Order: sequence, then structure tokens, then C-alpha cells
Amino acid sequence: MSWYVDSHIHLSDPAYASDMEFILNQMQFLKLKACCVSMNYKNSLQTLELAEKSDLVLPFIGIHPEYANQDIEKTSKLIEDNHIQISGIGEIGLDPTYVNEENDNKKQHEVFKTLLSYAEKFNKPVSIHSRKSLDEIFQIMTSYNTKHALLHWFDGSKKQLAKAMDMGFFVSYGPVMIYANDKQTLLSKTDESRILVETDGPVRFSRCFEMKSGQISFIPSVIFCASKILGKSFDEMTLLLEKNSNSYLGI
Repeated sequence: MSWYVDSHIHLSDPAYASDMEFILNQMQFLKLKACCVSMNYKNSLQTLELAEKSDLVLPFIGIHPEYANQDIEKTSKLIEDNHIQISGIGEIGLDPTYVNEENDNKKQHEVFKTLLSYAEKFNKPVSIHSRKSLDEIFQIMTSYNTKHALLHWFDGSKKQLAKAMDMGFFVSYGPVMIYANDKQTLLSKTDESRILVETDGPVRFSRCFEMKSGQISFIPSVIFCASKILGKSFDEMTLLLEKNSNSYLGI
């Protein structure tokens, strides 16, 4: 049987803590693995602890642009000390939403580039946050290897999608795609070998999800939607995504 992979979820977020035993059992039952991304140093420690409980949790550690002003040295050491155990670096990137003064922008760039360097040093995939910053991300990534880089929750234009494909990025689509025509159109124009799926839980989703927090169990629904858009059977889509996920993870 094929494995499902959630390419980007914050499983170590406190929102999931009380249900974690159920979630891990659910993942085993569904044959589902999760790239568990982190927000900051403290959350990275929680991610590593969670990964010790289950080999279905693939730990990504890093600093989200919202927390770029926190201590990069401790996270860097954490990567150095745990580079064999971790599956990737993330969530990292840029986001002007969190820039309140000029130094914030500079700090985001410094942290992003530092963590990209560690990803290259240890040959790890990266999960990139690129809200309102895709063009900057593209520029920076010309100096780094994009072979195992994911633009999670891709929300760019068709032109930016074409650029991402030319540069060799993976892009991921989540539950929003089920009810958003623009995301369905982007998926249809994405190189099939670069498509991944995600939930980005515990983000909440509207429409058919009734503002429920993103659950890893949403992944089969996302895959089913993608299969219909691309004219594939569910099994064909699952096999494609498993192959893509392994390529992204370098396994």
C-alpha cells in the first residue's frame, strides 16, 4: 500500500497536544506520514520530542519569519547537534506582514539565509514560507540549491508558478484547493512531478470544513480533489504524490 504524506503541518503545535495519541494512531491506520515543521527554537525542541514518539513524524526544525528576532544561535546549534535525526529545515522564509521596523526585514533575511546554508551543508529539504515575498525568495534562492525546496501553500500568480517550475521548486496545495477555483487552476498548471499536498494545520478552513482546525486526516480529501482536477484516479494520484514526496525528502 502507498503512503500518504502531509508535506507541511505543525503537529507539535499545542493545539494538537491533547489529541496526540489519537492522531498518531490515526496516522498509523491511514498509512500517513507528516513533515512536522517548527516555528522557533522552543517549538523545534517539541518537534524533536514528538518525532521520538513515532517514526511517522518527520521532524523539520527552523525559525518562521514571525520569530526572526529570536536567538538564531540556539537553533543553529540544534541543527548541528541533530542533523542526522532531522528530516528537513522549516518553516523558514520571508513575510512582510511581520515587519514592523526596518531591522525586522534585515533580520528575516539573515535568518533565512543562515538556515538555508545549514540545509545545504547537511543536504536537507527546506519548507519555505513565501507569503507576499515570492519574488524576493526567487532572487535569494538563485544562490542556493532548489532541488529539495518546497514553496508551501503556494499562492502566487501563474507567472510566478512558471518561474517556480523553471527553478525546480516543489509547490504544495492544501484543503483550500477543494473550494478555491484559483488554487485549482494553479494545480492544473503545475508540473506533475513538483506537486505535493499539505494541511498546514492547525490553520482553520472555511466552507466545507466549517472553520475546523486543519487535521492530518484531511489529506485524502485533498488528494481526491487533486485527482479530479488532473484527470487521474485516486490511486494514480496517491502514487504520484508518494513519488514526489520521496523526491522532495531525498529518500
